[in-house]
Amino acid sequence: MSRKIHILWTDDEMDLLKPYILFLEEREYRVTTATNGTDALNLVREHDFDLIFLDENMPGLSGLKTLEQIKNITPSTPVVMITKSEEEDIMDEALGGKISDYLIKPVNPKQILLTIKKNIDTKRLVTQKTASSYQSQFARIGMQINAAETFRDWTEIYRRLVYWEREFDQSGIEGMDEVLKMQKAEASNEFARYIRTHYEGWFSGRPEDLPLISPDVFKAKVFPLLEQGKTMVVIIDNLRFDQWKIIEQEIGDLFRIDDETIFASILPTTTQFARNAMFAGMMPAEIQKRYPRLWVEEQEEGAKNAHEEELCRLQMQRLGIDATFNYEKISNQRVGKKLVENYRDLLNYDLNILVYNFVDMLSHARTEMDMIRELAYDESSYRSLVHSWFQHSYLYELLKQLTRHDLSLVITTDHGAVRVTNPVKVVGDRQTSVNLRYKQGKNLSYNRKEVYELHKPEKVYLTRANVSSSYIFAMNNDFMVYPNNYNHFVNMYRNTFQHGGISMEEMLIPVATLSPVR
Repeated sequence: MSRKIHILWTDDEMDLLKPYILFLEEREYRVTTATNGTDALNLVREHDFDLIFLDENMPGLSGLKTLEQIKNITPSTPVVMITKSEEEDIMDEALGGKISDYLIKPVNPKQILLTIKKNIDTKRLVTQKTASSYQSQFARIGMQINAAETFRDWTEIYRRLVYWEREFDQSGIEGMDEVLKMQKAEASNEFARYIRTHYEGWFSGRPEDLPLISPDVFKAKVFPLLEQGKTMVVIIDNLRFDQWKIIEQEIGDLFRIDDETIFASILPTTTQFARNAMFAGMMPAEIQKRYPRLWVEEQEEGAKNAHEEELCRLQMQRLGIDATFNYEKISNQRVGKKLVENYRDLLNYDLNILVYNFVDMLSHARTEMDMIRELAYDESSYRSLVHSWFQHSYLYELLKQLTRHDLSLVITTDHGAVRVTNPVKVVGDRQTSVNLRYKQGKNLSYNRKEVYELHKPEKVYLTRANVSSSYIFAMNNDFMVYPNNYNHFVNMYRNTFQHGGISMEEMLIPVATLSPVR
């Protein structure tokens, strides 16, 4: 060990414990002793201990009183209570004092060693195991990246990468996480190449690897559930697959995952395009052609997603679905609280669609507010912040209430977001769209190697602001910046989470079907 684990052992019969102390010191543990609670507390104030053994029955300051004060001084240090008594009330009091473990006298050396490993070495052993397991998978994932040809291949690669990201988050592993980041960067480059090569083919009728895309989600994953009974759809705007996997952990005791699918958000990966397409069951150009009053172009004034409820009703009518329907948009805590308080009203409808905007607001707030940047400074902390929101959200409270009822639950999103780090220069006129991850305009100037360009948007059923408009999309971790005030805007937007372009985080997103645990 590069640093000896430091243990404090407090017992009024320390002379009888010398064999145990020698046993531990032979195994490279550093042991400090105290014969009473007062001395133990002074030592705790002066030193950082990794573990504390504490006798429950000591003269003067008792073990339980000493425990209480230790937790006031160093709440996170694990304390193992050693007692002669098996009385339930003493154990309850000790456990209530947040001990990490307890042992009944007489103890033997193996018990002591096992307790140390359980309370201190576990994290180190888990970290070593995680690093070793990823090392054994590294080459296999690399081969998958090099051999990937289909959308299914990419969903499997992304699942594996997200799995290891979460494993590294939980184990606190260092060193190997840089290797994972490099492998993910390699995957991102190859995924962007795959999209550039195959995206137009998704709409040409060719059968090669046609994925589930935004306009087909309701038809494939939501409407069939209405035949079984009431259905609740929760759309969390801007939710990434890695964030969904964290939420999935939290609701595991409430709902059973019946199906989990990664589908493809259409380009541009923005609410205006991707979510309108979901609700309408149509691509943007089809919406504009069939329902022109329900499509608002980027340069036009007005909310770009003001007609979601009507678009969904029209989709249901086209498919001949006769069901009562309710739509709610939850954009603040007040609305979320009211929905929980009156959740039984939702049960009057066959289909409820609830849109939660918090994650999207968090992403934009991170761009605009230094405090949020500090809280979500990298991928891991961004996941953690979304996790904390969900744990304390009215959405979580609503799901708890819904477990009492017989219904199907669908949780999904419209697109994800990617942390952008690399600026690329683009020149456009005043009519060019302002999104950092894609541009629509008629006089665009750019490096063709740095973007995915669509000169004929009609091939992928995108709208045109005018007859000569084209689209370009940023890839990987790039973001588009105009030459004017270049350094200012680079510093403003670098390391922020953006969406609209091509990346696994933006395009590979979840739709999950769940049912209450009985």
